[in-house]
Amino acid sequence: MAELFIKQAAEYAEGRPSYPSELFEFIASKAPCQDQAWDVGTGSGQAARHLAGIFKNVIATDTSPKQLAFGPRLPNIRYQQTPQTMSAAELERDIASQSSIDVVTIAQAIHWFDLPIFYQQVKWVLKNPHGVVAAWCYTTPEVNDSVDAVFQPFYTIAAGPYWEPPRRLVDEKYKTIDFPFEPVDGADDTGPFDQFVIERLMDLDNYFTYLRSWSAYQTAREKGVELLSDDVIEEFTRAWTEDGQDQKVVKFPIYLRIGRVGNM
Repeated sequence: MAELFIKQAAEYAEGRPSYPSELFEFIASKAPCQDQAWDVGTGSGQAARHLAGIFKNVIATDTSPKQLAFGPRLPNIRYQQTPQTMSAAELERDIASQSSIDVVTIAQAIHWFDLPIFYQQVKWVLKNPHGVVAAWCYTTPEVNDSVDAVFQPFYTIAAGPYWEPPRRLVDEKYKTIDFPFEPVDGADDTGPFDQFVIERLMDLDNYFTYLRSWSAYQTAREKGVELLSDDVIEEFTRAWTEDGQDQKVVKFPIYLRIGRVGNM
């Protein structure tokens, strides 16, 4: 997974949208307290930055040192590069002791993980029984009818062959992902919940930077294919400029799975 994002780490940091504060306030409201959060697959720290405004301490981990280099440097965030698989000793040494974490978050990343092993680690570090795990994805950007009409075949047909199989879980809005946790207080199930939306003001260059941050874009380039060819750029440009507005509010729907560790 890390290899897919290393070469476009700068594009990832610049192009990926930021999450709404309401998402983190909701997650924090379900936690037993607000001392320790672990953000797994933090990338360039988009979620860790928000968590640092709520929790006393945030451990932000990723397998990619290049991604971590772009994370915001805040006094209560500790960045930690981790191997793709961690032993129990490494988990305790580098992350946290048993039953000490209030919240584990995974933003747009859990579909890459070896879930049985990861969930064992989550259940070990979370405070029992009320520690919370929250995993979310956001799906494809929504601009307007004209731009979206160009985007859909670009995403499914042009880029489709270059997505790794786990991307299917995002397309399915995390409905089918294994999530063996109990509902948090006030919920009947663990989701996915869809009340949160990312909104970002973008111009066309911003939009292209986001597309270039895709793992599929990097995979295609390594195979000698430029997905954003001159013809494709021209087609997007024609659709984008149709309404005469250089900047547009781009929406990314969020789908959240959230649960508590329960009695193990």
